[in-house]
Amino acid sequence: MTQRPANRRRPGGPQRGRPARPPRPETAESESAGDPVRAAARDVLRAVRERDAYANLVLPGLLRDRRIAGRDAALATELAYGACRTQGLLDAVITACADRPLDRIDGPILDLLRLGTYQLLRTRIGAHAAVNTTVELARAEFGIGRSGFVNAVLRRVAEHDADDWVARLAPTDPVGRSAFAHAHPVWIAQVFADALGARAGELADALAADNVAPVVHLIARPGRVSVDELVELADGQRGRWSPYAVYAGGDDPADLAPVRDGRAAVQDEGSQLVVSALAGAELSGPDQGRWLDLCAGPGGKAALLGALAAMHGYQVDAVEPAEHRAELVRSACRDLPVRVLVADGRASGLTPGYDRILVDAPCTGLGALRRRPEARWRRSPNDVSALGRLQRELLAAAVGLLRPGGVVVYATCSPHLAETVAVTRDAIRRFGLIELDTPALLPGVPDVGDGPAVQLWPHRHGTDAMFIAALRKP
Repeated sequence: MTQRPANRRRPGGPQRGRPARPPRPETAESESAGDPVRAAARDVLRAVRERDAYANLVLPGLLRDRRIAGRDAALATELAYGACRTQGLLDAVITACADRPLDRIDGPILDLLRLGTYQLLRTRIGAHAAVNTTVELARAEFGIGRSGFVNAVLRRVAEHDADDWVARLAPTDPVGRSAFAHAHPVWIAQVFADALGARAGELADALAADNVAPVVHLIARPGRVSVDELVELADGQRGRWSPYAVYAGGDDPADLAPVRDGRAAVQDEGSQLVVSALAGAELSGPDQGRWLDLCAGPGGKAALLGALAAMHGYQVDAVEPAEHRAELVRSACRDLPVRVLVADGRASGLTPGYDRILVDAPCTGLGALRRRPEARWRRSPNDVSALGRLQRELLAAAVGLLRPGGVVVYATCSPHLAETVAVTRDAIRRFGLIELDTPALLPGVPDVGDGPAVQLWPHRHGTDAMFIAALRKP
């Protein structure tokens, strides 16, 4: 049994020996009028499968264009994101219930089967409603023949609940079983287990946390707006760990005045702690006020660095190789002492001598899977080696730009040991760096790991799984 998603590029025909009939043209009236919520979720799944689109980028515009709001928007979001997250589990169940392999099912029909199976196994929607609404979508687009296939498969799915399907189909080894039950590729579950180390018993909790939509975290940029003011405006509460964090409790944060004018922003609390660690690290010698964000896009951490620098009259340089992302950095850092340079961080051409450098390196993003519904099925172990080389090169470039006695903070939004401790240990060996006690830079944050570095987790801290290591140049 495989948990890999079906081949997106070569959907087979709906019946053996017969050519696939193309779907009817999509129109809001003919296909969405009867059930616009499920039609919207289906169209997100189709965009993800056909165009490698990102669900969290497709869905908001679609809801807006079709004027789906309130509870209907919430349901469409749950169905679309949920079906993307649990694709591996859904495909295994569909395979067990269909009379053909997954790659012999038309892509658009597979989208509908995933949508219906998700409703049956992961929501409180009644089986009758889940099956019938999905069959109606199939009938409206493809006619009676293929809607009958959808009906037959979903009725077989409905014969067992989610726990029964896990018992029937999951691997017997603990990691594989937990991966299947919580809809993760096995290799990612193993990565988490390795990173948890002696506390690998928390694996199920770590995987389950990826399937829960995160609380919206805001940052009150210091010197721009107070946390208390933002708490009141956002109808929220203070964050637990970052001195700048607010957990939003009201309407869309984009509607808040401090967010619109740049005094506040949406930013995960773990990302805020990365900057807090850099700003609070002890240097050897005085701070001359030269700070650098070597991987700045899209600009959230650079803006926090800029706000802190402004309070002391310091300057931040921010490097981003892509012009469109550099523009995002400029927008995030408007009215702050941040100079944005479009350059490759490995060869920026900057003059050495920085006091503090942040290397928030490109990574697999395995620590933020709860934010990107389809990401877990797109990543593969092959991605890690190329990213590891890039991470080592960026950290080496940062060391070259750092003054003696200065501090570099290396961070990734991934707990993968090859992207975290392997990279920092390599830099320590090559450059004689001194690894600081990073947990001491984040007072009050518990359960951050046993080593000198920090590993945050969604299930422990409610943040992305950020890795943070502070290193001083001798």
